[in-house]
Parts: sequence; C-alpha cells; structure tokens
Amino acid sequence: MKYKKISAGLFLILVVTAIFGFKGPGDDFIAKLVDQLNKWRAERPQEKVYLHLDKPYYAVGDDIWFKAYVTIGSKHELSIYSDILNVDLIDENDSIKRSIKLPLQSGLTNGDFALPDTLQEGNYRIRAYTNWMRNFGDAYFFDKTITIVNSVSNTVFTKTNYTYSEQSGKQKVNALINYTDLDGKPYSGREVSYRVEFSGKSISRGKGITNDKGELDIAFMPSASNLAVVGHIVTNIKLDNKKVDTKIVPIKALSNKVDVQFFPEGGNLVSSSTNLKVAFKAVGADGLGAAIKGDIMDDQNQVITSFNTTHAGMGVFELKPQVGKNYKAHVIYTDGSAGDFNIPAAVDNGYALSIDNSNDDNLIIKVLPGSTLMRSAIAANGLTLVAQSGGEIYYAAKSPDGGKNFSAVVPKSKFPSGILQFTLFSAADEPLNERLVYIQRNDQLKLAVSSSSAQYAPRQKVTIKLNAKNKNDEAVIGSFSASVIDMSKVPVDETAEESILSNTLLTSDLKGYIEKPGYYFTNENSKTRADLDVLMLTQGYRRFEWKQLINNTFPPVVYQPEKTLQVTGHLKTFGGKPVPNGKVTLFTTAGGTFVLDTVSDNQGKFTFNNLVFRDSIKFVVQARTAKDRKNLEIELDNIAPQVVSKNKNAPDIQVNINEVSAAYLQNSKKLFDEQVKYGIGNHTILLKEVVVRDVRTTAVKHSANLNGPGNADQVLTYKDLENLGGPYLSSVLQGRLLGVIFRNGRPFTTRGGGAMQLIVDGIYVDSDYLDNLVINDIASIEVLRSGGNTAIYGSRGGNGLLVITTKRGDEGAVYNRYAPGIVAYSPKGYYKAREFYSPQYDDPKTNTQIQDLRSTIYWKPSIITDKEGNASISFFNADAKGTYRVVVEGIDADGNLGRQVYKYKVE
Repeated sequence: MKYKKISAGLFLILVVTAIFGFKGPGDDFIAKLVDQLNKWRAERPQEKVYLHLDKPYYAVGDDIWFKAYVTIGSKHELSIYSDILNVDLIDENDSIKRSIKLPLQSGLTNGDFALPDTLQEGNYRIRAYTNWMRNFGDAYFFDKTITIVNSVSNTVFTKTNYTYSEQSGKQKVNALINYTDLDGKPYSGREVSYRVEFSGKSISRGKGITNDKGELDIAFMPSASNLAVVGHIVTNIKLDNKKVDTKIVPIKALSNKVDVQFFPEGGNLVSSSTNLKVAFKAVGADGLGAAIKGDIMDDQNQVITSFNTTHAGMGVFELKPQVGKNYKAHVIYTDGSAGDFNIPAAVDNGYALSIDNSNDDNLIIKVLPGSTLMRSAIAANGLTLVAQSGGEIYYAAKSPDGGKNFSAVVPKSKFPSGILQFTLFSAADEPLNERLVYIQRNDQLKLAVSSSSAQYAPRQKVTIKLNAKNKNDEAVIGSFSASVIDMSKVPVDETAEESILSNTLLTSDLKGYIEKPGYYFTNENSKTRADLDVLMLTQGYRRFEWKQLINNTFPPVVYQPEKTLQVTGHLKTFGGKPVPNGKVTLFTTAGGTFVLDTVSDNQGKFTFNNLVFRDSIKFVVQARTAKDRKNLEIELDNIAPQVVSKNKNAPDIQVNINEVSAAYLQNSKKLFDEQVKYGIGNHTILLKEVVVRDVRTTAVKHSANLNGPGNADQVLTYKDLENLGGPYLSSVLQGRLLGVIFRNGRPFTTRGGGAMQLIVDGIYVDSDYLDNLVINDIASIEVLRSGGNTAIYGSRGGNGLLVITTKRGDEGAVYNRYAPGIVAYSPKGYYKAREFYSPQYDDPKTNTQIQDLRSTIYWKPSIITDKEGNASISFFNADAKGTYRVVVEGIDADGNLGRQVYKYKVE
C-alpha cells in the first residue's frame, strides 16, 4: 500500500493528525478503505469511451467520421482490457438505425457512419461502449446527441416557438409553427393536419390553415402523465400538386415552470457562527438551466442575503444558520413572476465540510461541528477525512483527540487533474459529508499547432504541424486525431462542445446531465473556475457508493470484456441432452474457403475463438456426434443486445433542427446537386411519382390476413429471412419493414400512434410477444399500414398490424437450418472503416471542374508523433472563403490528454 502517497501534503492550521503509519483504530479504517478500493479497481476496472467527431452536426448524405479513445483507471491510460468497441446510431424514437463493431488496438480505433439520403431528419444519438462497460449501466456509456438535417429531399423547414398558460386549472401549451422553404419564403394559406403524441399515443388531433407568415398555432392540454416524457407534434402540410410533406416537431417542455433546488456544501446545513456556502440550481421544464435572482429570508421575513445565477441556472450564496430559525428563498424569474422555496432545515448535531478551491495552489479545508456538538463535552474524536480520485486515495486525515473542529491546507499539486471526492466519516465508519472538488492543473499535454501562414487561397495546399509535450516540456509519442472544418458553413458553439478533456475528466464521473461542458475548458479564467466549483456543489459522484464499497456488496459481473470475435454454442440431442465430444466444423466460402474444427466438451459446449471476419459474413456450422451421426441439434449462443434507454442528454435535443445553420443547409443542397450532376457520391435517385394500376400479391400459405393472403402493404416470406440472423426477431426486422420501427422489441408504424397489433397464426397477441418468436419458425410476415388494409380490423387496426404465419412443414427448406446437424449463422463482425477522401489538386488527374463544397475539409484519425513530439498533416482547401478551424485531440502512453484549436483564413 502506498501510504506515503496517501498522506502526503497535509498542512495543519489547527491540530490535525495526518495518516502516515495507520496505527490507531482510525488507521485500521483507512487501511480497509485502501484495500477495498484496490480490490474494486482490480475486479471492476472502469473503462471510459470518448469519440472525437469531425463536426458538431450533419446533413443526410454526409459521413460521420470519428475516432474512439478507450481509457481505463484513474490515470486514464489507454485500455487493453477490451479489444472490441460497439458504436450505435440511434434516432429520437430510441431506435437503433445503425450498429457497428470495431476492433480496438491498445484502446484506439476509428470508424464512420454514412448517412443515406433517405434518412429522416431529426435528433440522433451516437452511443459507444465496450461489453465490459455494460456491467455498470449505460449511464457510463459515451452518449452524444447530434442533429441531422435534410435539405436534399426536404422542401419544408419549420421553426417552432412554445408558450405556456393555464386554463381551468390545467396546463395549456401553444406551439406556433412557422413553415418556410429553404430560402425562408413562407408557406402561406396551406392546409395542415396534425396530431400530438406522447409515448406513441395521440392526445390531440386537428387541422388548420397557415397565415400569411406561414404560421400555424397548435394548442393542446397535456395530462399529468405526459409531463415526464418527451413528445412530438406530427404535422402534414399540403403543398402544390397535392403533395403532402410530413414534419415532426419535438416537444421538450410542457410548461414554463422552473424547479429550484438547494445544496448545502458537504450535504448538511448546520447551525453555525460561521458563514456556510449553499449552492442552488434552477432548471426549466426543458431540462436546461434557468436564470433567476432573489433573496434569502428568515422566518421573520427579514432579508439575510441576495443571490443570482452565474451560469447555466447555478449559483451560490453564503448563510450563517441560526438555531431554531427557518429560511426560505424568494425567487424572481426572468418574466417577472416570483415563487418561494424552503431552504433545507439546519441541524445542530451534525458537521459541515467546507472546502475553498479559489486559491491557485492550495485547498483550504474546514470541518465545523453544529452548535450542539460545539457546546457539548463530546470531542470530535474518530472523524476521518478521505479524498479519492478514480478509486485511489490521495489524502487522508483524522480528527485530533479532544478537538472540536479541524482545518487543513493541502497543496493541489498532490492531486491529479479531474474530480476529487472528499468524504467525512464518523467514528462508526459511516459517511457523513461529501464534497466534490475539480482540480484544474496544467498537467496535461501541451499541444502546439501551427501552419506556415495565417492566410491561404482556395484550393491551396496547407500543411499543419503538431508538436506534443508533457507537463515537464518533454516531447511525447502520442496518438492524435484532427478535423478541419469550414466555419462559414459549420458555425461552432465552443461552450457546448464536448472534448476529450471535458468528457474524460468531468462528465464521465458525474451524475445527471451537464449543460455545455465545453464552457469550463474554453478560455479558462477565474469565472469559469468559480462556476465549475458551483457545478461540483450541485452534482453527485456516481462511480461507486461508499457503503457498497465498505461492505463489498457490488452486483455480480455479468458481461466479460470482449477480446476477440467468437462463435459459441451447444450440441444437444433432440431430447435436449448434451452431446459430449461432438465434432464441430465452422466454415465459410466468402472471400475464399475458411474451415475450423473443434470438439464439444462434456456439457456439449463448443467455442471458436480468435476469429476475425467482416460484418454480415455468413458461416455454416456443421456438427456430428463422436460416432459420426448427424441427428443432433446445434444451439448457437448470442449475447443479448444492449437495450436503448431514454436519452440522458435529452435537454440537448433541438426543437428547431433547421436552425443549426442556414448556410449549412444551403451548402448541403448544393453539394448534393453537384455530386449528382457528376455521378459521384452514394446517393439515392429520387424518381418521379408513378401510379400503380395493378398489384400482384405474394403467395402466402395458411395466412390469417382478413384481406386475403398476401394482400398487404409488404410481405416477407421465409425465403426473405433465410439469409438473416440475430438474437431477436425485432433486431432482424429493424430497417427491413417499410414504415415500421422497433422500440425495445415492439413494432410501431412511422405514421405515429401506439404499438402495432400483432397477430400470430390468427391469434391476437401483445406487441412485446414478437421476440418470443424464432426466425426459423416463420413462414411469412405481412405488414398492414394503409387504411385500405387495416379498415377490416376496425379499432384494432388503428396503429397498423403485423400478421405473422408460422411454418406448417410445406414451405420448403430453410436456409438457416439445412438439415439436422447443419446451421447457417450470420453474426455481427468487424466493420471496415472507410478512408476520408481529400482531393489532391496537385494531381493532374483530379477533376477540377467540380465545385469543392466540402464542409469537413479534412479528417485524419491516426496521427502519431515521433520521439521529438512532431507530426504533420497536409490537405487542400475547398472553394469557400472564410475561417477554417483545426481541432487536434489525443493522448500519450501515460494517459495524458491533449486538445488544441487552431484557426486560419482562406481569402
């Protein structure tokens, strides 16, 4: 145990016993904490994922480029614990649109998502995690909300303003939606039909006509059950030529009410003769901080002090609580209205933990007893103060014998950058107070980014040089990524940006939503440091609970770190008994013949490890008994997919997604037109509307479809399903049924409403029954969405239906199971990341006639500095003039992080 490291840096103001030898009763407790934390770090190492994206928002037809940094432990070193990373693109209905696996090399990888032209605009999320991280909950995953706009096929753009009022004692919401074209011309005099939805259920419907400004006012009355969920307004506006355009507008808030909470420093407000800090946080119904001001008053209505927010709805004031008095906050909102909130009652038999973090070099710590403890003859014996970061104790002290209170001055140089958790324990080893402190030191990488000139011409070649040093000004070898964007097309709010610093050192260890984390790391000054300290007062630490740690009562580990791709399963007789010593062969002919053999163990289990294969490859597993008989069952193991929970960063959802940048929308349309003109890019060709005169139905045997077998909007037969594989039927069907999305295994039509009705062999079953079905047992799936196909089902068909028919034995062979002892399997393999295309204008073969409308000018995910700390990248500018922004992020082998932003002009 590193006891010297733990006790270093304790400077006494009053008498404080520093822990050097751990020889008393309190010393035993600290030693126990050290042992338990060592065990926790060894058995449950904490991985973190950060993705560096090329830009903050996107358009359909774009590519999302990213580099992943997976770190582990308190020093944020690159992880070698997991060798596979999962990355998901999730829409605002919490439906996974794309999921990829990427191989990790020493905690690093890079990938991309191609956004098709057919993708619906809206708020999306990018989620990244390792299988090991699933043991600790998805709150620890990297999860970022991004906006994806559409100017390619989109002809209607909306802007919505919400206002709130009360009617007959009930909440009323008015949404004023403005409809315009891409150039801002209003759609006036247009008929609009709409419905308001929460959790897939419609609560209001109506029609209206837009005014001369293209505006439509929609009013609705939400119920109490709607107040805690995000909803949508689905509108259909009629355009020329009888075309109807559907727009979906998010509902983030249902009132303008502001909730105000108060957080005494250390957790307790104790009666004291000394001023104590009380932080507060004002949050609007949309989840964002709200500006307030007001006064603190006692029970005699005397003003004690005043307060106001300083950043993101947060602030702090000082109060000297008196015995027997109650306090309240009289709050004044920005609209002039007011409200009263009670301050937490002061106790007189507890302790206050006060830490002053305003000094550049030291922390000033005070432990103050309440008035009853101060007057009593009982000394504050046995109190223990511990500070840990990332599961390592960096400071420990215990109260002096006979002392009433104690203080200390601790150099910040003893702590690493990041969140430091101070906890005060009683003599009975119970946690009494907690205070988080952010240590902001210059101990990360120093990155110097430069170019030969501050100004360049369009299409001119640019070379960016990078030099990386550590805190001791020593050159480092590190891995970095760089993005270059045109800010005239992609304006950036740097305070809202998440960076490798804000994510790894701050947000990944805090409970709850953090608004604009980049604010605390951009243009760092005394105000941002003070606001960051207030954030620490209002947020909680989430990596572990002390009681769980002390009692060793953590939940069991379920998910193991993925080291390789593998195919595993069991051999069983038709009666379900294991088949030991069975011969199992795994083979594929994709990309050449590949064959592996193994033998099942005594429980019939077999494993093929250390596999490397691309996504969607198809394997065949063949098995025989030890006596070379094929009459057996092969059951393949599948890791259950990670469920999609509600967006923890829901306040980041944009109501007016088309407001991200008018210039970006217009450039996206020009880029699409230019690429189509020259036949480049991966685009969907939009066909003119055609009228279908005759429909040939797909032959479906044994169907219970009341319209007649095959009379449906879409039909899938077992032949369509034979090449597909997956752990759940809903995941297999995701993206394959037109107009149907799946949320946690339940089907919903994209037209809105509740879950679709499921009919299996003529029996009406609940929509969540779908994943109980085995894909090999299905003969056909009929999708009924249109009114002509659902009308015969009456109210049961209101949200659409899936009519599923299972096999009767006369459908023919199933590809997934050729015969006994043979199974086809398509597991998820590695995604092969693409390479960013950058035109080379010094190459005579480059087509210079095409307009260069790139918004991401350059992306390089793999930059390695040499032993002098140097590296460089070269690329050519686009046609646009303006400011180009270079962002470089990365890490060295010791876990030191770096980020630098550099800008240059193109004239």
